[in-house]
Order: sequence, then structure tokens, then C-alpha cells
Amino acid sequence: MKINENYKNLKESYLFSDIARKVNDYKAKNPDADVIRLGIGDVTLPLCKSAVDAMVKASLEMGKKETFRGYGDEQGYAFLREAIAGYYKKRGVELDLSEIFISDGAKSDLGNMLDLFGADNTALIPDPVYPVYVDTNVMAGRSISFLNANAENAFLPLPDENTRGDIVYICSPNNPTGAVYTRGGLKKWVDWANACDAVILFDAAYEAFIGDDSLPHSIYEIEGARTCAIEVCSLSKTAGFTGTRCGYTVVPETLVRGGRSLRKMWLRRQTTKFNGVPYIVQRGAEAVFTEAGLHEIKENIAYYKENARIIADALSRADVRFSGGVHSPYIWLKCPEGMTSWEYFDFLLKRANVVGTPGAGFGKNGEGYLRLTAFGDRGNVKEAVNRIMKLK
Repeated sequence: MKINENYKNLKESYLFSDIARKVNDYKAKNPDADVIRLGIGDVTLPLCKSAVDAMVKASLEMGKKETFRGYGDEQGYAFLREAIAGYYKKRGVELDLSEIFISDGAKSDLGNMLDLFGADNTALIPDPVYPVYVDTNVMAGRSISFLNANAENAFLPLPDENTRGDIVYICSPNNPTGAVYTRGGLKKWVDWANACDAVILFDAAYEAFIGDDSLPHSIYEIEGARTCAIEVCSLSKTAGFTGTRCGYTVVPETLVRGGRSLRKMWLRRQTTKFNGVPYIVQRGAEAVFTEAGLHEIKENIAYYKENARIIADALSRADVRFSGGVHSPYIWLKCPEGMTSWEYFDFLLKRANVVGTPGAGFGKNGEGYLRLTAFGDRGNVKEAVNRIMKLK
């Protein structure tokens, strides 16, 4: 038999697996070390009350014959898609329910979406970037061209006359840099994609952290996006669903490539390979979009954003160069004294017992940077900042 030889082109392990191994080795050798983790982007606050109450109610429904539910629609229950459509409408974006697909998270959809595209297309991916974009294209044997995101362009690369690609990844607010595209910046990408017959895969996983209404939360706030863009979002960071698993993808009916509707193709893919998100989880997700639910998750997001402000303020006082920390839970800082990313990672772990994420794990341009997350407990965040500052 033949196996997928593209896997030999992947790094031996996933970035966050490497980090976990290093931390576990350190803890084994130093069992008394009080290690504070500001590396992986997992949330720490519990689910909001509205979501929990809805899931409890839905669980009880599943225990009664008259309200029990078996298989649901692969596209997602109408009640949740209606709630999401209402959420978009508040931003001035009108969506048909048939354009909304419920999934178990953005990470899955970003990888599975590649089923729609031929392997001979070129993926255009920013560097530095969330590793899943790169790895899933490597697995498919697809050619990758990298966009230079750096301090000179505020980590927000734009297309020019030399830009070439078929599938373009845009994450805004960005992981790992925290940078956010303006409407003007996204408009340039939309116009470029429409002119080149390319498709934008827009990752909006952190849109709820945007605190300035002049900045776009959705690419569909940009004129022309419905003919060139697919938007993927998640409740993982918006509502703390990292362990509960629920996200959604929007594929407009007007997005056509090669004479085929990508919405119909995605529907066909999902009905074949996906059996849907559990009813109980979808009821919890629906509650997130109620007036009470949105108020509750905004309080949680405000908590994380205050953590980010605490980290950012300390770095500013110490004259450390960084981006992010305003409309994003991530702080992207320049490593001191010319250290490499992994050198600074080891330095912080051993000298301060603080874990960050080496920027080199996000791409070539990430070398010399480190990502800190604001998803920790407030006390731990303050303690980690104090430890880091004492090393100056």
C-alpha cells in the first residue's frame, strides 16, 4: 500500500506538544517549581451561566422520550444558525441560514475546508502565523507561499502587484501577533482576491476582543467579500468553549469558483464526513447569543483584556518592544539581549518559572519573539509579570 508521503514533510511534532514536553521535563526535575503557564491559548474562566443553564436543560430533555433527539442536521440546528445570523445582523451583515454551518471548532473547519480545493493550488500564508494553516496544507501536498509579516508592516501584510496565490489565510485579530486589520486593509485583500479569482479563508476566532467599532469584526463588513471569502469563527475564545467544542463557518451562496458553488460543495462535504455538533452543546451555544449571554461573555473577555493590559503596561514601562494586547488576548514581544525564541523560552522557564510560546514556532519571521497569553488567572498573571520584570 501507499501512504500519504506528505506527512514526512511535517515537523516531528506540533509546536504546543514540544512546549508541553519541555515543561513536563522541567517539572519532573524541579517538582517544587511553581510554574505559571502563559503559553497555550486556553481559557481559564468557566462557561457563562446562560450557556450552562441551557445545557443543563437540554441534557434533561435528552432523558425524556418526548424531547429526546437523535441525529441532527449536519449543517447545525436552525435555532443556533438563527442566533448567529442575528449576531451578524448587529454588525450590519445579512446572512441566509443556508450559508451558516455549525462545527466542532475553527481548527477543524480550517483544515477540512481544504477538501474543496485542488492540491495544485498555492496557499498564501502570513509568517508568523497559527501553525495549523501551514501543517494542513503540507499534509495535502500543496505549495505554500509566505507573506512577510513583520514590525515594519505592523504584522499586517498587504497584497501588491507581485502577490500570487489561490487560497489566502487572514487572521484578524491575529494569532500570534495580536495585530488587527483596518477596513481599508481588508478591502485591499478583498479587491485583490476578486481580481485574481482567489479565495480568502478568514479566521475570526478573536473578533470578540475587538474594542473599537471602526475595526471590522467580520470580513463581510467589507464590500465585495461575499464573492471571495469564507469566514471561520469559534466559541472557544469568545465564550470559553475550548473543551465544549463549537464553532461556525460562513460560506456565501455568491462564492463561486470553477463554475461551482463552494457553499454547495461544503454542504456536500459536511453531510458526507460530519455528523454534527451535539444538541446539548448547540443549545449552550445558542444561549451565548442571547442578551444575557452576550453580557456575561463580555465580562469574561473584559477580564482577559485587563490581564493583557497588565502585561502590556509592564512591558511598556520596561521599554520592551511588543504588539497586541489591546484588541487581542496575545502579546507578541521582542526577545531581549538578542536571544532566540527558544533561548528566551528556556530562560523564562528556568529563571522565572514562566511559560510563553516561542515565536519561531509560528514561522521564520517569529524568530526572536515570544508570545504571552492573557488567558490566565489574574493573580498568576500579576505574579508572572513581576517575575519577568525582576529579570530585567
